[in-house]
Amino acid sequence: MLALATVMFSAVSAQTVYNSSGSSCGKIENNGTIRNSSGSSVGRFDSDGTIRNSSGSSIGKIDRDGTIRNSSGSSIGKLDSDGTVRNSSGSSIGKVENDGTVRNSSGSSIGKASGIPREWVAAYFFFFPFY
Repeated sequence: MLALATVMFSAVSAQTVYNSSGSSCGKIENNGTIRNSSGSSVGRFDSDGTIRNSSGSSIGKIDRDGTIRNSSGSSIGKLDSDGTVRNSSGSSIGKVENDGTVRNSSGSSIGKASGIPREWVAAYFFFFPFY
């Protein structure tokens, strides 16, 4: 029974991230830990919006309004409430759809990440590619 509970918990504690080919390129755990396809921790999304690399250093931040900042605090992009991802000049560079599909500015699918906060998905695919 304990083994079953452990398997069930681990199944909901991480969501697989897929690339444009539909292959797994990593996982993002509910606690924000980012893992590569080998299972190694390569970064983290903290609850305050801080984005960290594998050594724990801050490499950026996601503000409550969806603004994504680099390590020096400069805005490098934004996720709009409709899922549109914009670069620092306000141009649309892609979209994170409600079902987790990630599209580039041409509308082509570049990946998928369901069950993960959209802000994390935007940061992962467009600004801090951990895969």
